[in-house]
Amino acid sequence: MPRYAAIDIGSNSVRMMAADVSHGETRILAQDRQVTRIGESVFREGRISKEALDFLCATLARMSAAYSRLGVVGVRAVATSAVRDASNQHEFLQRTSTGIGTSVEIISGPEEARLIHLGVEARWPRPKERTLIIDVGGGSAELIISQNGQLIDAVSKPLGAVRLKEVFLQSDPSSPEELRRMEAYMDEKLAAFVNEHGAEKFDRAIGTSATAAAVVCAINQVPRLKRDEADRLRASTGQIRDLYLALAGSDLAGRRKLTGIGPKRAEIVVPGAAVFLRVLELLDHRSLYYCTAGVRDGIIADLAARGVGSELSQLSREQRSLVEDMAKRYGVSIKHARHVAWLSHQLFETLHPVHQLAPATGKLLEAAAYLHDIGHFVSATSHHKHSAYLVANSDMPGFTDKERLTIAALCRFHRKSMPQPRHSVFQSLDADSKRLVTALTPMLRLADALDRGHEQKVKNVNSVIRNGSLNLLLEADSDADLEIWTANEAAAAFRECYGKTLSLQRAKLPR
Repeated sequence: MPRYAAIDIGSNSVRMMAADVSHGETRILAQDRQVTRIGESVFREGRISKEALDFLCATLARMSAAYSRLGVVGVRAVATSAVRDASNQHEFLQRTSTGIGTSVEIISGPEEARLIHLGVEARWPRPKERTLIIDVGGGSAELIISQNGQLIDAVSKPLGAVRLKEVFLQSDPSSPEELRRMEAYMDEKLAAFVNEHGAEKFDRAIGTSATAAAVVCAINQVPRLKRDEADRLRASTGQIRDLYLALAGSDLAGRRKLTGIGPKRAEIVVPGAAVFLRVLELLDHRSLYYCTAGVRDGIIADLAARGVGSELSQLSREQRSLVEDMAKRYGVSIKHARHVAWLSHQLFETLHPVHQLAPATGKLLEAAAYLHDIGHFVSATSHHKHSAYLVANSDMPGFTDKERLTIAALCRFHRKSMPQPRHSVFQSLDADSKRLVTALTPMLRLADALDRGHEQKVKNVNSVIRNGSLNLLLEADSDADLEIWTANEAAAAFRECYGKTLSLQRAKLPR
């Protein structure tokens, strides 16, 4: 299971998330957020200030160090509204990309909206709803219409909380005239969207972003440090209107005292709350639900959907050509070898939450799957030992000596005894290779068993946990009983290695 990292450089804050995704389930490994306010100088002076950029780069260095320790294989870093408007974009891109060691993208408003939608769908799927998603960031607001999980329409408007504060709200508390000018500007920017969708009805309106969290937390009396508990909580439009009027009439010190609104958020919560309220009023919707998802969740979902990093666990074209040629040279059925290699990769991916091996180790498992039977060329008796000898003593360009010996050991233990210190081929390995061979051997045995008859009857492998036990569900031909029985016998090696019960059964396919 590849691990991914996402960085969202917004106008008000930068957010990082690292996670792995298994069968649509996201497991967060690390996350961080820091207010940077790079938009303040952009909306005042047209460029990101040196102080803000220095602080941002230091923050990004800390965040990248955190996810680098987790072995992520795919990273995407994006910048949004403020950077789209900044005159010193080139300097920004050069410094931030150098700081985190990967390219930073300045994404468009529609791409930002697409990622927000993906993030909400990943966190809170609603397959039978028509939904309005409102995201109010520091520089822009994204309005998204989703139908049955599909994005129908999305627009980005220059209605971010930091932008509106810098442009319109100079007093504390804001004067009635300042508020009127800001509200008139919002109506102007929202007019086209309202004209197009104002007559439509939505099953639900969902607010994302830290401002949405502050609004819903304040209304539901959820402390700021526990705002994740506000996920999926509701606030009525009337409650949001009352909160907005209270916020607009308070000074900064007063806003900071309100439950759910932190000291930094209190500086920009008035315009942020105003946007949420005005959208709900103009579209005549009665309430807003909060969702913790954001751009970073969308990035993770997008990287997983595109399979970024999965190539790291598979042989390169040159490596695959080499092992296939070796298999053919020693008379191995290439259909069987390819199918066992494919099954090995399927098992490696689906069982990643259990074995948690680095993706690159999957290549060694795949290579061993191609070569495990070449010992039959010498003798059918103890062919696993002959396979190991042939691999260990072959020239295999594209593999290091350490990798070649690891592959040889996997071939040696694909049947009969599990690796033991008394085995010379195992004893000759270093400690890391020994651990790797022990961890990969059960998967090679399972893959070989699943093609026991060399007829490629097993078409797909998925995993599911039931009552604490791990089950492999196999899409297979109706006459694959021998393969399933043999694989269940081979599962003893998995239990021995991982201490987990593993069973295999044919999946029930829809009629």
